[in-house]
Amino acid sequence: MSATIEIDPGSGFCFGVVTAIRKAEEVLDSNGTLYCLGDIVHNSSEVERLRSRGLVTITHADLESLHDVKVLLRAHGEPPSTYETAKRNNIEIIDATCPVVLRLQQRIKHTFDNDRDTQIVIYGKNGHAEVNGLVGQTQGKAIVAENIDDLRKVDFSRNISLYSQTTKSPQGFRHMIDEINTRKADSALFEHFDTICRQVSGRSESLRRFAADHDVVLFVSGAKSSNGKVLCAECTGVNPRTHLIAGPEDIKPEWLHNSMSIGICGATSTPRWLMEDVKTAVSEILKTSCNG
Repeated sequence: MSATIEIDPGSGFCFGVVTAIRKAEEVLDSNGTLYCLGDIVHNSSEVERLRSRGLVTITHADLESLHDVKVLLRAHGEPPSTYETAKRNNIEIIDATCPVVLRLQQRIKHTFDNDRDTQIVIYGKNGHAEVNGLVGQTQGKAIVAENIDDLRKVDFSRNISLYSQTTKSPQGFRHMIDEINTRKADSALFEHFDTICRQVSGRSESLRRFAADHDVVLFVSGAKSSNGKVLCAECTGVNPRTHLIAGPEDIKPEWLHNSMSIGICGATSTPRWLMEDVKTAVSEILKTSCNG
């Protein structure tokens, strides 16, 4: 009896990434060249596919020296300073900021502009593009807390507003809320806003079910994807035979031994075509193994 190979139907690009790539392809079709501020998605295979079509990845330093060109802002969003540079250099912005991220930026800016006495704390990854954009709404004054240890930067005698990077785990956010409630002074006002994208966070539960239903799981994700690391850990938690791979070239045939059911899934930054390539590679490995 041959093994079954299944791709998780819920895996793949989230809405924000789909929109960013669609906008990039539309400009490339008509213009031939488009600059993108940072990798359009945290997946080197998809970045390379679009590079071959004319998408040029640039840094913020590069942006300072560019003039009279089109630049795509990816789904992660950007701080106000990026828009100021673009205006100064006559750069046309193709804005693909995810609507969920954009609403979060606006909420943080509103809090900062209207209540300078409240500390804004962002539960997120230091240096992540989305978080940089969020901190930029506060003129760099927001406190970024990756974990409980980072709360040492907070003055618990003052009011606190807690927000979350859109791709963080709801469990981690609740843990942060509990810790701040424990530490804050009775006189301090503490507000928290669950700004986690449900399209992303909802995948955790479905992926756990998917991983539990298969003997082996191949989780396809780029090395730069924070979301990929989180979701792969969810799979590993229910199925220790979960393997994180960037693409077909990372598959080790011995992983597939004695497996009747092989599941393939990925992050919100993993293209469907790449998971299909992995499925084809798995099929070839199993075919070779049977023939051998």
